[in-house]
Amino acid sequence: MKKAPDFTLKDADEQEHTLSDYKDKIVVIYFYPKDNTPGCTLEAIDFSKLKKEFEKYNAVILGISKDNCASHQKFIDKQKLTITLLSDPDHKVMDAYGVWKPLKFMGREYLGTQRSTFLIKNGHIIKEWPKVTVKGHAQEVLEEVKKLNE
Repeated sequence: MKKAPDFTLKDADEQEHTLSDYKDKIVVIYFYPKDNTPGCTLEAIDFSKLKKEFEKYNAVILGISKDNCASHQKFIDKQKLTITLLSDPDHKVMDAYGVWKPLKFMGREYLGTQRSTFLIKNGHIIKEWPKVTVKGHAQEVLEEVKKLNE
């Protein structure tokens, strides 16, 4: 098992969250490209809908993008999200998790966030989903969390 890189990032209210603060919980970290875009909105809504289910299994959901705290607040308000979104403007955490990488879109190459999810328990990465397909993903992650509680 790989150790999860620790980090401290601010949420939409500019409150700091440190991964090691959640050592008694199962942590779902999902990295996404941009607030208020179709795929990212669907993913955030899906995780928000299942938040209470995750909490039953002692799990917390942290969404991370390079958007700033104000952008996250607008996204949360507009979409009525209930999950915690963290801001990684200099993509240091994305670099640490290997999700900030060269991507291609319509023939153009650029550096960006590869949509990925990590399941963390006791400071270690238990499972990772690189190149996530949004539809059904939150439910799939919840099923893995349930297995950890069996």
